[in-house]
Amino acid sequence: MKVRPMIIARTFEELTAARTSLGPTGLIATMGALHQGHLALIEAARQTGLTPMASIFVNPTQFGPKEDLARYPRDEAGDIAKLEEAGCALLWLPSMEEMYPKGHATTLHVHGPSQHWEGTQRPGHFNGVATVVAKLFGQMKPGAAFFGEKDWQQIQVVRRMVADLHLPVRIVPVPTMREEDGLAMSSRNRYLTAEERKSAPKLHAALKHAVQYLISGKEPSATLHNARHELAAAGMVPDYVALVHAETLEPLGTLQQPARLLAAARLGHVRLLDNLAVG
Repeated sequence: MKVRPMIIARTFEELTAARTSLGPTGLIATMGALHQGHLALIEAARQTGLTPMASIFVNPTQFGPKEDLARYPRDEAGDIAKLEEAGCALLWLPSMEEMYPKGHATTLHVHGPSQHWEGTQRPGHFNGVATVVAKLFGQMKPGAAFFGEKDWQQIQVVRRMVADLHLPVRIVPVPTMREEDGLAMSSRNRYLTAEERKSAPKLHAALKHAVQYLISGKEPSATLHNARHELAAAGMVPDYVALVHAETLEPLGTLQQPARLLAAARLGHVRLLDNLAVG
Protein backbone atom coordinates (compact mmCIF):
# COMPACT_ATOMS: atom_id res chain seq x y z
CA MET A 1 0.00 0.00 0.00
CA LYS A 2 1.29 3.46 -0.89
CA VAL A 3 2.38 5.37 2.22
CA ARG A 4 2.67 8.85 0.71
CA PRO A 5 2.04 10.57 -2.62
CA MET A 6 4.76 10.23 -5.24
CA ILE A 7 7.14 13.19 -5.37
CA ILE A 8 7.83 14.56 -8.84
CA ALA A 9 11.12 16.44 -9.25
CA ARG A 10 11.88 18.44 -12.40
CA THR A 11 14.95 20.36 -11.23
CA PHE A 12 18.11 19.14 -9.54
CA GLU A 13 17.28 21.27 -6.49
CA GLU A 14 13.87 19.58 -6.16
CA LEU A 15 15.48 16.18 -6.60
CA THR A 16 18.12 16.82 -3.94
CA ALA A 17 15.52 18.02 -1.44
CA ALA A 18 13.26 15.02 -2.05
CA ARG A 19 16.03 12.43 -2.08
CA THR A 20 17.24 13.17 1.45
CA SER A 21 14.02 11.88 3.07
CA LEU A 22 13.82 8.51 1.33
CA GLY A 23 16.50 6.35 2.95
CA PRO A 24 17.80 3.29 1.04
CA THR A 25 16.46 3.37 -2.52
CA GLY A 26 16.27 1.33 -5.70
CA LEU A 27 16.31 3.11 -9.06
CA ILE A 28 14.37 2.18 -12.19
CA ALA A 29 15.82 4.26 -15.04
CA THR A 30 13.44 4.57 -18.00
CA MET A 31 12.73 6.55 -21.15
CA GLY A 32 9.00 6.51 -20.42
CA ALA A 33 6.18 4.85 -22.41
CA LEU A 34 5.93 2.54 -19.42
CA HIS A 35 4.50 -0.99 -19.53
CA GLN A 36 4.17 -3.89 -17.14
CA GLY A 37 7.84 -4.73 -17.52
CA HIS A 38 8.82 -1.39 -16.00
CA LEU A 39 6.31 -1.81 -13.19
CA ALA A 40 7.78 -5.23 -12.42
CA LEU A 41 11.07 -3.43 -11.72
CA ILE A 42 9.29 -1.16 -9.22
CA GLU A 43 7.90 -4.24 -7.50
CA ALA A 44 11.32 -5.91 -7.49
CA ALA A 45 12.76 -2.90 -5.65
CA ARG A 46 9.92 -3.04 -3.13
CA GLN A 47 10.45 -6.77 -2.60
CA THR A 48 14.09 -6.16 -1.67
CA GLY A 49 13.06 -3.63 0.98
CA LEU A 50 14.18 -0.57 -0.98
CA THR A 51 12.16 2.56 -1.63
CA PRO A 52 11.48 2.65 -5.40
CA MET A 53 12.55 5.69 -7.42
CA ALA A 54 12.14 6.10 -11.18
CA SER A 55 13.48 8.43 -13.82
CA ILE A 56 11.99 9.30 -17.19
CA PHE A 57 14.34 10.88 -19.71
CA VAL A 58 14.43 10.22 -23.44
CA ASN A 59 18.19 10.37 -23.83
CA PRO A 60 19.29 11.77 -27.20
CA THR A 61 22.90 10.61 -26.91
CA GLN A 62 21.95 6.95 -27.24
CA PHE A 63 20.11 7.44 -30.54
CA GLY A 64 22.04 7.05 -33.78
CA PRO A 65 21.81 9.47 -36.74
CA LYS A 66 19.41 7.12 -38.56
CA GLU A 67 17.22 6.50 -35.50
CA ASP A 68 14.14 8.69 -35.03
CA LEU A 69 14.39 10.30 -31.59
CA ALA A 70 11.24 12.32 -32.25
CA ARG A 71 9.27 9.14 -32.95
CA TYR A 72 10.07 7.53 -29.59
CA PRO A 73 6.73 7.11 -27.73
CA ARG A 74 5.97 9.59 -24.97
CA ASP A 75 3.10 9.57 -22.46
CA GLU A 76 4.06 11.61 -19.40
CA ALA A 77 0.60 11.76 -17.81
CA GLY A 78 -0.01 8.05 -18.32
CA ASP A 79 3.46 7.18 -16.99
CA ILE A 80 2.95 9.27 -13.85
CA ALA A 81 -0.37 7.55 -13.14
CA LYS A 82 1.19 4.08 -13.56
CA LEU A 83 4.12 4.88 -11.28
CA GLU A 84 1.84 6.33 -8.59
CA GLU A 85 -0.33 3.23 -8.71
CA ALA A 86 2.75 0.98 -8.48
CA GLY A 87 3.99 2.72 -5.33
CA CYS A 88 6.93 4.68 -6.71
CA ALA A 89 8.12 7.21 -4.12
CA LEU A 90 10.04 9.64 -6.34
CA LEU A 91 10.01 10.39 -10.06
CA TRP A 92 12.87 12.35 -11.64
CA LEU A 93 11.65 14.14 -14.78
CA PRO A 94 14.61 16.28 -15.87
CA SER A 95 14.70 18.58 -18.86
CA MET A 96 17.41 18.40 -21.50
CA GLU A 97 19.08 21.40 -19.86
CA GLU A 98 19.18 19.63 -16.48
CA MET A 99 20.82 16.51 -17.92
CA TYR A 100 23.12 18.19 -20.44
CA PRO A 101 23.70 21.76 -19.24
CA LYS A 102 25.30 24.34 -21.49
CA GLY A 103 29.01 23.67 -21.80
CA HIS A 104 28.86 20.00 -20.82
CA ALA A 105 32.01 18.32 -22.10
CA THR A 106 32.20 14.83 -20.60
CA THR A 107 31.01 11.60 -22.23
CA LEU A 108 31.85 8.03 -21.26
CA HIS A 109 33.37 5.76 -23.90
CA VAL A 110 32.80 2.10 -23.07
CA HIS A 111 34.44 -1.04 -24.44
CA GLY A 112 34.39 -4.68 -23.33
CA PRO A 113 30.81 -6.02 -23.40
CA SER A 114 29.65 -3.10 -25.58
CA GLN A 115 31.79 -4.07 -28.58
CA HIS A 116 29.58 -6.50 -30.47
CA TRP A 117 25.88 -7.00 -31.27
CA GLU A 118 24.02 -3.79 -30.40
CA GLY A 119 27.37 -2.03 -30.25
CA THR A 120 27.96 -2.92 -33.90
CA GLN A 121 24.40 -2.28 -35.05
CA ARG A 122 24.11 1.03 -33.19
CA PRO A 123 27.54 2.72 -33.04
CA GLY A 124 27.85 5.04 -30.06
CA HIS A 125 24.65 3.77 -28.47
CA PHE A 126 26.27 2.35 -25.36
CA ASN A 127 28.42 5.45 -24.86
CA GLY A 128 25.16 7.38 -24.55
CA VAL A 129 23.61 4.75 -22.28
CA ALA A 130 26.63 4.65 -19.96
CA THR A 131 26.85 8.44 -19.80
CA VAL A 132 23.22 9.01 -18.87
CA VAL A 133 23.12 6.10 -16.41
CA ALA A 134 26.24 7.40 -14.68
CA LYS A 135 24.60 10.83 -14.46
CA LEU A 136 21.44 9.31 -12.97
CA PHE A 137 23.46 7.36 -10.40
CA GLY A 138 25.27 10.55 -9.40
CA GLN A 139 22.07 12.60 -9.24
CA MET A 140 19.79 10.08 -7.49
CA LYS A 141 22.34 8.10 -5.43
CA PRO A 142 20.50 4.76 -5.37
CA GLY A 143 21.77 1.78 -3.41
CA ALA A 144 20.65 -0.49 -6.24
CA ALA A 145 19.40 -0.14 -9.81
CA PHE A 146 16.97 -2.58 -11.42
CA PHE A 147 17.12 -3.47 -15.13
CA GLY A 148 15.01 -5.84 -17.21
CA GLU A 149 16.87 -8.77 -18.74
CA LYS A 150 15.37 -8.07 -22.18
CA ASP A 151 18.25 -5.64 -22.66
CA TRP A 152 20.87 -8.16 -21.52
CA GLN A 153 23.81 -6.48 -23.20
CA GLN A 154 22.90 -3.16 -21.61
CA ILE A 155 22.98 -4.78 -18.17
CA GLN A 156 26.50 -6.11 -18.78
CA VAL A 157 27.68 -2.72 -20.05
CA VAL A 158 26.28 -0.97 -16.97
CA ARG A 159 27.75 -3.63 -14.65
CA ARG A 160 31.17 -3.17 -16.21
CA MET A 161 30.92 0.61 -15.94
CA VAL A 162 29.92 0.42 -12.27
CA ALA A 163 32.82 -1.92 -11.50
CA ASP A 164 35.37 0.13 -13.46
CA LEU A 165 34.33 3.46 -11.93
CA HIS A 166 33.86 2.00 -8.43
CA LEU A 167 30.30 3.32 -8.20
CA PRO A 168 28.44 2.27 -5.03
CA VAL A 169 25.41 0.87 -6.86
CA ARG A 170 24.29 -2.76 -6.98
CA ILE A 171 22.94 -3.80 -10.41
CA VAL A 172 19.93 -6.12 -10.14
CA PRO A 173 18.68 -7.94 -13.27
CA VAL A 174 14.96 -8.77 -13.33
CA PRO A 175 13.54 -11.50 -15.63
CA THR A 176 11.98 -10.32 -18.87
CA MET A 177 8.26 -9.68 -18.67
CA ARG A 178 6.41 -11.29 -21.57
CA GLU A 179 3.00 -11.23 -23.15
CA GLU A 180 1.00 -14.45 -22.93
CA ASP A 181 2.31 -15.55 -26.34
CA GLY A 182 5.95 -15.03 -25.31
CA LEU A 183 6.68 -11.64 -26.89
CA ALA A 184 9.04 -9.61 -24.69
CA MET A 185 7.32 -6.44 -23.51
CA SER A 186 8.74 -3.30 -25.10
CA SER A 187 7.62 0.29 -25.58
CA ARG A 188 8.18 -0.12 -29.32
CA ASN A 189 5.71 -3.03 -29.62
CA ARG A 190 2.92 -0.47 -30.01
CA TYR A 191 4.25 0.25 -33.51
CA LEU A 192 3.63 -3.31 -34.74
CA THR A 193 0.74 -3.71 -37.15
CA ALA A 194 -1.91 -6.30 -36.29
CA GLU A 195 -0.33 -8.76 -38.73
CA GLU A 196 3.19 -8.10 -37.45
CA ARG A 197 2.02 -8.57 -33.88
CA LYS A 198 0.95 -12.12 -34.78
CA SER A 199 4.44 -12.90 -36.10
CA ALA A 200 6.46 -11.12 -33.40
CA PRO A 201 6.33 -13.96 -30.79
CA LYS A 202 8.20 -16.19 -33.24
CA LEU A 203 11.43 -14.49 -32.17
CA HIS A 204 11.03 -15.90 -28.67
CA ALA A 205 9.97 -19.26 -30.11
CA ALA A 206 13.07 -19.45 -32.31
CA LEU A 207 15.31 -18.78 -29.32
CA LYS A 208 13.55 -21.43 -27.25
CA HIS A 209 14.07 -23.96 -30.03
CA ALA A 210 17.74 -23.01 -30.30
CA VAL A 211 18.26 -23.43 -26.54
CA GLN A 212 16.72 -26.90 -26.71
CA TYR A 213 18.99 -27.87 -29.61
CA LEU A 214 22.11 -26.56 -27.85
CA ILE A 215 21.32 -28.37 -24.62
CA SER A 216 20.73 -31.58 -26.56
CA GLY A 217 24.26 -31.29 -27.99
CA LYS A 218 23.61 -29.82 -31.43
CA GLU A 219 26.52 -27.90 -32.94
CA PRO A 220 26.19 -24.11 -32.25
CA SER A 221 26.83 -22.82 -35.77
CA ALA A 222 24.15 -25.08 -37.23
CA THR A 223 21.75 -24.11 -34.43
CA LEU A 224 22.25 -20.40 -35.06
CA HIS A 225 21.81 -20.92 -38.81
CA ASN A 226 18.52 -22.71 -38.18
CA ALA A 227 17.33 -19.94 -35.88
CA ARG A 228 18.05 -17.27 -38.49
CA HIS A 229 16.19 -19.35 -41.07
CA GLU A 230 13.25 -19.66 -38.67
CA LEU A 231 13.12 -15.90 -38.24
CA ALA A 232 13.32 -15.26 -41.97
CA ALA A 233 10.47 -17.71 -42.53
CA ALA A 234 8.41 -15.64 -40.06
CA GLY A 235 8.97 -12.49 -42.13
CA MET A 236 11.76 -11.04 -40.01
CA VAL A 237 15.16 -9.75 -41.06
CA PRO A 238 17.70 -10.89 -38.43
CA ASP A 239 20.44 -8.45 -37.47
CA TYR A 240 22.12 -11.19 -35.44
CA VAL A 241 21.48 -14.43 -33.60
CA ALA A 242 24.46 -15.20 -31.38
CA LEU A 243 25.65 -17.58 -28.70
CA VAL A 244 27.76 -15.53 -26.28
CA HIS A 245 29.44 -15.61 -22.91
CA ALA A 246 26.77 -14.20 -20.62
CA GLU A 247 29.06 -11.63 -18.96
CA THR A 248 31.68 -10.63 -21.53
CA LEU A 249 29.31 -10.94 -24.52
CA GLU A 250 32.11 -12.50 -26.56
CA PRO A 251 30.86 -15.02 -29.17
CA LEU A 252 31.16 -18.71 -28.30
CA GLY A 253 32.01 -21.40 -30.84
CA THR A 254 31.15 -24.15 -28.39
CA LEU A 255 28.65 -24.26 -25.57
CA GLN A 256 30.31 -23.05 -22.37
CA GLN A 257 28.89 -21.62 -19.17
CA PRO A 258 27.63 -19.07 -18.46
CA ALA A 259 26.07 -18.74 -21.92
CA ARG A 260 23.34 -16.59 -23.41
CA LEU A 261 21.54 -16.52 -26.74
CA LEU A 262 21.05 -12.99 -28.10
CA ALA A 263 18.91 -11.99 -31.05
CA ALA A 264 17.74 -8.85 -32.81
CA ALA A 265 15.46 -8.85 -35.84
CA ARG A 266 13.50 -6.32 -37.82
CA LEU A 267 9.80 -6.83 -38.40
CA GLY A 268 8.42 -4.11 -40.62
CA HIS A 269 9.56 -0.82 -39.08
CA VAL A 270 10.04 -2.31 -35.60
CA ARG A 271 13.26 -3.77 -34.28
CA LEU A 272 12.74 -6.62 -31.79
CA LEU A 273 15.30 -7.77 -29.19
CA ASP A 274 15.26 -10.89 -27.05
CA ASN A 275 17.61 -13.27 -25.28
CA LEU A 276 17.59 -16.46 -23.25
CA ALA A 277 19.95 -18.17 -20.85
CA VAL A 278 21.36 -21.46 -22.13
CA GLY A 279 21.44 -24.06 -19.38
